[in-house]
This record gives sequence, C-alpha cells and structure tokens, in this order.
Amino acid sequence: MPRHGVSPGQGHPGCGRETESDRSRGSPRLRLLWTGLALALALPDSLVLWAPAGAHPLPAQSHPARFGRLVPQLRNAFGWWNLTCPVCKGLFTAIDFGLKKEPGVAWVGSMATKLCKLLKIAPPTVCQSAVQLFEDDMVEVWTRSVLSPSEACGLLLGSTCGHWDIFSSWNISLPAVPKPSPQPPKPPAPGAPVSRILFLTDLHWDHDYLEGTDPDCENPLCCRQDSGLPPASRPGAGYWGEYSKCDLPLRTLESLLSGLGPAGPFDMVYWTGDIPAHNVWHQSRQDQLRALTTVTALVKKFLGPVPVYPAVGNHESTPVNGFPPPFIEGNYSSSWLYEAMAKAWESWLPAETLHTLRIGGFYALSPRPGLRLISLNMNFCSRENFWLLINSTDPAGQLQWLVGELQAAEDRGDKVHIIGHIPPGHCLKSWSWNYYRIIARYENTLAGQFFGHTHVDEFEVFYDEETLSRPLSVAFLAPSATTYIGLNPGYRVYQIDGNYPGSSHVVLDHETYILNLTQANEPGATPHWQRLYRARETYGLPNALPAAWHDLVYRMRGDTQLFQTFWFLYHKGHPPSEPCGMPCRLTTLCAQLSARSDSPALCRHLVPDGSLPDVQSLRPRPPFC
Repeated sequence: MPRHGVSPGQGHPGCGRETESDRSRGSPRLRLLWTGLALALALPDSLVLWAPAGAHPLPAQSHPARFGRLVPQLRNAFGWWNLTCPVCKGLFTAIDFGLKKEPGVAWVGSMATKLCKLLKIAPPTVCQSAVQLFEDDMVEVWTRSVLSPSEACGLLLGSTCGHWDIFSSWNISLPAVPKPSPQPPKPPAPGAPVSRILFLTDLHWDHDYLEGTDPDCENPLCCRQDSGLPPASRPGAGYWGEYSKCDLPLRTLESLLSGLGPAGPFDMVYWTGDIPAHNVWHQSRQDQLRALTTVTALVKKFLGPVPVYPAVGNHESTPVNGFPPPFIEGNYSSSWLYEAMAKAWESWLPAETLHTLRIGGFYALSPRPGLRLISLNMNFCSRENFWLLINSTDPAGQLQWLVGELQAAEDRGDKVHIIGHIPPGHCLKSWSWNYYRIIARYENTLAGQFFGHTHVDEFEVFYDEETLSRPLSVAFLAPSATTYIGLNPGYRVYQIDGNYPGSSHVVLDHETYILNLTQANEPGATPHWQRLYRARETYGLPNALPAAWHDLVYRMRGDTQLFQTFWFLYHKGHPPSEPCGMPCRLTTLCAQLSARSDSPALCRHLVPDGSLPDVQSLRPRPPFC
C-alpha cells in the first residue's frame, strides 16, 4: 500500500559473618533469595525497559517464567546449586517468621539493591531508585500474601518441591436467565446517523523531555534532562519526539489535540489511560497527580464541550502496576488516586459514577439513550499487579459487577460499549477466562470493546465457548499517542452506528492518524497530523463485524503482501528494519485470534500440524506494560 509519506522503518531500540540479627531474619544469602523473588515478581516487567525493545511480538512472561529466568543467575552468583527442597522450605519459613517479627524494609531494600546491581537488572542509579520506590509495597504484599514456603520453593526448585497456587482458578456467577439466541447486528440503513468517537490511549507525557539529549541512553527512558548528550556521530532527540525509548513532550500532545479538526467532529471521546511517562523507577504520587491534572486540563481545553469518558491505565499509580484491591486501606490503598480522578473528571461523569470510581476505579453510565458505557479497571486482571498475590479472585468484585450491568442492559434492551486499558487477552488466566465467558453470554448486548496498552495497532477476536469457531465479538486495541518504542505518535477515530432508535451502536469502521516524526522534526517544519489508513478500505473488509476480522487473519496467513501492509500499520507507519518471517507472522496472527490468555485451540487452523505452542506463550508482550 502507499506509505503516505511515512518514513522507512528503523530497528527498535523492550559475606560477611552471620550475626545474631541475621539469623533472626535468615542469612544474607537467604535475604538475597527473598529479594530475588521480590524483584522477579515486581521489577522486571517495569525495569526491563532499559534494554532495546524488539519489534516482533514477544512471548508471554508469567511470574513463574520470569523468575525461572532469574534463578540460574542467582544460583551462579551465590552458589545455590545444592539448595534442597527441605532447606528451601526451611529458609522461606524463616523469612516469614522474620518479616512477621520485624518488617525489615530497610534490609530488604539494601539486599534488593545489591542484587539488582549484581545481576545488572538495571543501571545502578535505576536499581537504587526503583528499590526505594517498590520496597515498602513489596514487603507489605509479602507479609499479607498467601505465598507459602512450599509455593515459593515450587517456583525456585520446580513442581516436585511445591506448587504455585496463588493464581488458582475461580468462577464468577452468571444469572440463571437463559441466554437469548444469537442475533448478529444488521447493517444500518443507508443514510442512518453515524457517530465519530475519538479514542486516545497511552499518551505518556514526559515532563522532563529535552530536545537534543541522548535518545539511546542507558536508562529505561531517554530523551530527558538526565539522559546526557549523544555522541557526535548521532543526532539528539527531536523537537516533537523521537523514534526510540522516549515519551512525548507536552507540546506534541498539544499539537495532537489542537490538530484534531480534520478528523472530527466527535460525538464523544474514549480515553483509556497511561498518562505519566515511563520513568517508573523514579515517580512520586505528586508526579502522577501532576500528570493527571495537567493532561486532563489539556484535553478539556481543546475538546471543550465534547464528553470524555476515561479509564484507568497501569501507569497512573506509583509504584507502576500497583493497584491494591479495595480491602487494602490506609496509606497503601489507591484512594489517593481515585479521589483525584473523581475530582478531575467530575465535569465529564455523572455523580452516580463517582461511587464505584472512588472504590475501585471503574464505573458505568449512559452517554445516550439505548447505549450503556462500562469503564473497567483492567489493573485488577494484570499479571504485573503484585498486589494480586494477596488475592486474585475477582478483585473489587468488578467482574460480578460487570455481569450485573450487562444483565440490566439486556433486560432494558440497551447496547453496551466496554472500555479499558489492558486487553483481556493479556490478563491473568482465570480473569481472562471469566471475562471470555461473560462476553459470550452477553454477545447480543455487547456492541463494542475498546482497549490500548500495547502501543501497536491490533485486535482480539472472541469466539463461542462451545466450539471456539464462531466469531461473536472483537476487542479493538488502538495504537498509542506516545512514540515509545520507535513508533510515530498516533490516535484512533471509530465510526459507530449512530444515535437513533434501534441503533446497533456497533463499530462501522475506524481510522488511524499519525504524526510523521521524520517530517515533523525537519528544520523549519511544522507538525502535520495525517490519516494513515481507513480499516475497511485498506483491508477490503465488507464490514467491521467480528467475522470480517476473523477472515482477515486467515487471508493474511496466505497473502504475504496483505500481511506486510498489516505489519506496517501495526507499527503506525514505522516498522522495524528486520523482516517479519513466517514464525513472526504466525505468532502475530495467532495473537489477533486470542482474546483469551490460555486457549491453544484458537490457533489450530492457522497451523494445522500443531507446531505452535499454546496461546499464552505466544502472547505478544511489548516491554512497556
């Protein structure tokens, strides 16, 4: 397809003697063992950012898998090859006893910092700052969690020593009301009203972005005041942004919002979070609230009376991904964040939504007759939310609440849109499976699902539970505003069956807009936001219903040129220089069929010989989650 003036892609930058005091908490090696587990559970997904990101989809990294990669390094560093199962359980029993007797945040932090530096998990200054940021929460989670010595040693030494059971299976309850017969939406009549929804996600404003600084520094985030200058052989960060591990200056977000005219007008805005930058090792609550209020004010300034409906991203909190369930009270709770959101967004949201927003960061409202909008806090499904180690069973009762909202909408004959940040296919297994069941049950009521988080342009198809062969819903994953990592800035516009009696409210088409950074950063140039593509036109879709996206995946399997078009648009017009061969293509296509995190059957027709591993190991996971 024509590249619309978009620049060619580049590669992407994801012992001393034991004392009595030591024995009360375990030996130094024991402390390092514990902190190794803590780092494996909390830090790698946040701090692996300093490593250049591959452009291809990355395999899933569950907590056990991440820790499994760290174990050999720990063993090599500390000579733990002879650690036996009984000794391991004894050591973790001592840890539990020691932490209950004396929380010991200081020694945990000290040992974690040493380990982070020793294993080169991050640059030394990042190690120091990150551990200081995470240590209080991690010790609190550990002391509250149900992680037993047997489970910890099962992670460390394998299933013969214990079983990882924290994220065990659970079920939500569906009403006894029989499911109505499936009724696929009918195309709207010619001339029927069409609504335009602006979709913003992953803005990632960097307050410290500085033109001319090194875009390839050693830290997880560059193009900043602390990044230093680049070598003379390489240019510094561009004025409007950079194709590297960099976020956006405020002026680029202002340019985006002030340049929306050609893409509008808009009936409403869905905004699915991730407002702060990726400097996750050095953030305070004050920093996060500054980002929330600054960017919210900017959106209000340029969108005026257009209603905006936000969702909570995983970067809104600090430490990143840290969203305790509502039963965690006091200073560790998320009330500081939810209260600020309620205040910042009260002009957009009806008063009745603020109750659940303040409790758990989710809400429901009716933006127009016949349509119910549900904003989910997807951090309660997140593999990286370390607070779920305490209890991951339907945190905050959000999924049971969702069922109630959907049943009430079905009873009224309303249609429903769901918005959220993390896509359901990237969630914890049981959460994802339960969500899949809910979508299948209420397929007639659900008109659209809209998510972000991955920064790239993709989708996830849902199928019937019985055969996993009938497409019944699709979750659209819109690309990010930020450049992180190696992308053009962008945003999405959805065309929706409009506001009239009997509307299906389904997605009719969508368009993606970008800022070509190569052109924008030329001397004397001004930023020009342009439409990159329109989905139905580019992919030859008969409509934008689930079956059309299912068929597109299978067409791309056999049509190399069509897939390369998708790959180009997947990266917002700035693909990596390395080609996406057959394994990469099948992995990418399988992910589009996989709105559930653990179903190997979803890709069976893509690779009839069964040569692909299960879906969870194929799940593309960019390193910025």
